[in-house]
Amino acid sequence: MHEQLKGVENRFLELEKLLSDPSILQDREKYQNYSREHSDLSKVVTVLRTHAQTLQELDDSRELLKDSDPDIKEMARTELETLKSRKSRLEDDLKELLLTKDPNDNKNVIVEIRAGTGGEEAGLFVGDLFRMYSRYAEKKSWKVEVMTHHPTGVGGLKEIIAMIHGKGAYSRLKYESGTHRVQRVPATEAQGRIHTSAVTVAVLPEAEDVELKIDPNEIKVDVFRATGPGGQSVNTTDSAVRLTHLPTGIVVSCQDEKSQLKNRNKGMKVLRARILDRMIKEQDQKRSAERKSQIGDGDRSGRIRTYNFPQARVTDHRIGLTLYKLESILQGEIDEVIEKLATHYQAQALQNGASF
Repeated sequence: MHEQLKGVENRFLELEKLLSDPSILQDREKYQNYSREHSDLSKVVTVLRTHAQTLQELDDSRELLKDSDPDIKEMARTELETLKSRKSRLEDDLKELLLTKDPNDNKNVIVEIRAGTGGEEAGLFVGDLFRMYSRYAEKKSWKVEVMTHHPTGVGGLKEIIAMIHGKGAYSRLKYESGTHRVQRVPATEAQGRIHTSAVTVAVLPEAEDVELKIDPNEIKVDVFRATGPGGQSVNTTDSAVRLTHLPTGIVVSCQDEKSQLKNRNKGMKVLRARILDRMIKEQDQKRSAERKSQIGDGDRSGRIRTYNFPQARVTDHRIGLTLYKLESILQGEIDEVIEKLATHYQAQALQNGASF
């Protein structure tokens, strides 16, 4: 751990030199990357230097304990207790800061919500979850941009894909990937029986141009006439776009806009995010297995969270958390759930790391 801390401070000093180098200032991509790394390390270095100062003060106080004056000894004892408490707190802070950060945490996200088992009721809950995330984004002052959606005949959604623009969006919403189960009495149920349905949510970090190069020759573009509700031009012109990435076989369709160009641009954003997600999975098998187990296949049994309407209850099965706040959670008040999930996974990482 101490070697790691020494390396962090050395890298911080190196970055300060690099950021003042004229050649780096002229390279926008390098400058942005170094600036971001410098900003992240500055938090660690600030705590590290405070920790070093505290250690020095502890040594000074221990020396004062040898003084013959009883008042000075008593003052030193009191100071020692305060400094020991501060040292412990700073070491906890350092452990947390030294956890490997997800490089995607500050990115925008693409959220894909799809109906699983449960028929029309599942489609209705897709709409409920999308409203929940939209209201959460609004509270965070993030922007929501619908990329594509496919409505059902009763006011629900077969699927909806949206981009959420906002710093830190991925760091908060990445815990939402998985199967969400809903238990409630459908409006069409005459007997008042509770039905169980499932919806899958996938949260993908936005792929930036600088990190993902796609050969245009590897993308097959098909245009076709959009279907479903919309203006006259939506249904009578070839404005819809289907993009196929030939090396991976990933297919994205977009038909929400009247303009073929706008549909193509939106489709490319989704396609890039899906390709990046596949690359991440291939590069990190452990993360891939974890994500796959979280997302599941839309079956009721493979759930990460249950929304029980009769009891106004929301349960996150990964951490055994139950809250009787269904209405407020569906209104976008999901910070409490996200905070507890973040704390859980952070604690797991700390258990696997080194200690002082």
